[in-house]
Amino acid sequence: MTVAEKQRQLVERLSIIEDPHERLAALMSRAKKWPAPAAEQLTDDHRVHGCQSRVWLVCSIEEGVCRFRMECDAPMVKGLVALMCELYDGCAPADVATAEPSVFEDLGFTRMISPTRLNGLAAVRTRIREFAGQLAGSQTPASFAAT
Repeated sequence: MTVAEKQRQLVERLSIIEDPHERLAALMSRAKKWPAPAAEQLTDDHRVHGCQSRVWLVCSIEEGVCRFRMECDAPMVKGLVALMCELYDGCAPADVATAEPSVFEDLGFTRMISPTRLNGLAAVRTRIREFAGQLAGSQTPASFAAT
């Protein structure tokens, strides 16, 4: 499935919840189910700098698709980062590297969160894009040392 297809499905699924605040609360609940990195991976190497909260993102490639695990110490940020991970998880590196998320705007979250948190989400997107871009540019993805 492409990022665009996943984005459409996520927006359709979450738009059922009409109130944006309730939608954000549902997102925070969903984030609890997102796979977290192993405790030993919660290091500075996996930390996304530029986020107001502490966010760790572990990127890997499995069977030719990108996989993402994340942890965060703030529930709302965890919900937003988990949504971004869900959007890109399981997609081809070239698609992940180039498809920009509109899901936050489409669901009304960008009007509800602070500019600092938006900058943090941009930092997460940059980390995901750089990881996927390195894979997409590689002739042999299996030789890439995923972080």
